[in-house]
Amino acid sequence: MGMLVLSENVCLDGGVQDPIGEDGSDRGGWFTQVTPEDYEAWAEVEYDEALGADALLLGRRTDHFFAGAGWNTRGGAWAERLREMPKYVISSTLDTPEWIGGTILRGEVAREVTRLKERYERDIVVYGSAQLTRTLIDHHLADQVRLTLHPYILGGGEHLLDGLAARASLRLVSTQPIGTNLVHLIYDIS
Repeated sequence: MGMLVLSENVCLDGGVQDPIGEDGSDRGGWFTQVTPEDYEAWAEVEYDEALGADALLLGRRTDHFFAGAGWNTRGGAWAERLREMPKYVISSTLDTPEWIGGTILRGEVAREVTRLKERYERDIVVYGSAQLTRTLIDHHLADQVRLTLHPYILGGGEHLLDGLAARASLRLVSTQPIGTNLVHLIYDIS
């Protein structure tokens, strides 16, 4: 059975609002402020994660983001790996996913994700998708959280774990510096 991994970029206060600044938020653009060295080190961690995964699970907005950010045609080993992976998009409004290789899942989230976990042997990675992340935690479907911690405090806006209905216990598996300013934390969810 596959392991469902929540792979997230977050600020020190848990903020996830408008990471690249495309939404016009006064709190946006924090992800684009990392140094080139930090970005390169982060991309290596993400590429390794993609090599260990069988599929991606996304919300509608994250599917739109990746397609709009050029991942359908972007070069490089990481982009090629993500393009070749099956992608599943949870949406009740989309007819067609925007990112190449996507499939829309319209049914009840818990049932659809359980089927995915039964279908795959390795990781099913969720990028971004804060609303979906909360749903997966609330339904006890997530097995692991991988956070890349960015050295910013947003002080408001959307936070990754806002509004969780369920309580979750986590166990720290590893910590890893990424570049000089980022930290990668991995927690198992019990």
